[in-house]
Amino acid sequence: MRIGAHVSIAGGVDNAVERELAVGGNCGQIFTHSPQVWQTPDIDPEEATDFVEGTAANLAGPWVIHASYLVNLATPKDDLRRKSIDSMQAEVDAAATLEIPYVNVHLGAHTGAGVEGGIENAAAALDELDIPEDVTVLVESDAGSGTKLGGDFEHLAAVLEQSSQDLEVCLDTAHAFAAGYDLSSPAAVKETVAAFDDVIGLDSLACIHLNDSKHAVGTNKDEHAHLGEGEIGVDGIRSILNHEALRELPFVLETPTEDGRGFEWNIDRARELREA
Repeated sequence: MRIGAHVSIAGGVDNAVERELAVGGNCGQIFTHSPQVWQTPDIDPEEATDFVEGTAANLAGPWVIHASYLVNLATPKDDLRRKSIDSMQAEVDAAATLEIPYVNVHLGAHTGAGVEGGIENAAAALDELDIPEDVTVLVESDAGSGTKLGGDFEHLAAVLEQSSQDLEVCLDTAHAFAAGYDLSSPAAVKETVAAFDDVIGLDSLACIHLNDSKHAVGTNKDEHAHLGEGEIGVDGIRSILNHEALRELPFVLETPTEDGRGFEWNIDRARELREA
């Protein structure tokens, strides 16, 4: 099973490899800089080489770069759109440098442009990127609060259809659950996966953010819980991990660090719930 967590690059991007190994992961996710500011990734060439070599020697992969939280591809505002595109260009270039195959991004909020307008804005913004060979942008499912896009599978499908880029999808289990797609039982997981396949297509699903949810299905509240201890629960997480269409995909955890438990506990829990 390919499973890992979002780890820090503090002290150098190459340190992410050791941090991933320390929590028991064999794939993972990073920010290239603080996600709360507009900043260009500053990657030291020697650290990049160590990261690539360390990954090849120790991990199954893949890594995913998560884009800045400030990026809003769906925005109708010209200045924010330009900053978002520039930020994404820097991320896909960093991914090429680090030999990371995926850059993950939320579509953002249409802030009054309407769903169709926001989708058109997002697809057009993505089309302005010069994405290096062997790098793919993943659009992530969202909890769907306010004017944010990505809560409905139809939003993701429309962006994939309208964009000329070869995009794929990252499904966040807590986000999908919060957006109204039940994942709390074997039957619910089967139904939600079938809905994803019908609307988007499972061939476009590249990665899963494996998170439990502190809030009930359909609440649009994005707050993650330890695996099996939230509203998705043990039966749901077990079903996700073992679903025939999902089990070979990379699972990346963004579970909380609280109650004396962190990524290591959650990765161990996932392995316990995974069937041979």
